[in-house]
Amino acid sequence: MLSVRKFKIKDKGITIAVIWDKKIDGIAYSLDGNIESSIERLSKFLVKRGVKVNLTLTDSKYPDIVYEVLVGKTSNAQGFAQLSLRGLTNFEKKVYEWLVKNVKRGQVITYGELAKALGTSPRAIGGAMKRNPYPIIVPCHRVIGKVNQWLYTPKPEYKRFLLEVEGWIS
Repeated sequence: MLSVRKFKIKDKGITIAVIWDKKIDGIAYSLDGNIESSIERLSKFLVKRGVKVNLTLTDSKYPDIVYEVLVGKTSNAQGFAQLSLRGLTNFEKKVYEWLVKNVKRGQVITYGELAKALGTSPRAIGGAMKRNPYPIIVPCHRVIGKVNQWLYTPKPEYKRFLLEVEGWIS
């Protein structure tokens, strides 16, 4: 199923789309109103990972849960309990769970610091962040470059917005 809702944060509109079955299978969001391409990318990724995707538009609580995590009404750990984790590798599960438990709202960590904590490479962490199907709940936006915070981010303005909403200032 697919649920889509629009919200307002800091005088900015955000559209949150959630692909779900019994739990959340994936999250897409947009600050520019063009959510369709994000949903398409996410659904292709999930199908490639063996997750059955049904894009029938249906109302659900899931976009509200993602929004509540974003604005701090619900913790990332509480949101994490709503995720199916279907289609993830064991490595991705380990990285996402560690990130949710250890890097709290308003904090950031570098790719290198996260890699050191998990005994892996910054490149492996970067790959896991790039493949994260649960943005906002699994806060990949809190993982930054050591020298250039926005270096590995396809949409730096999105990452900056999420961090500002959470109260982090570079």
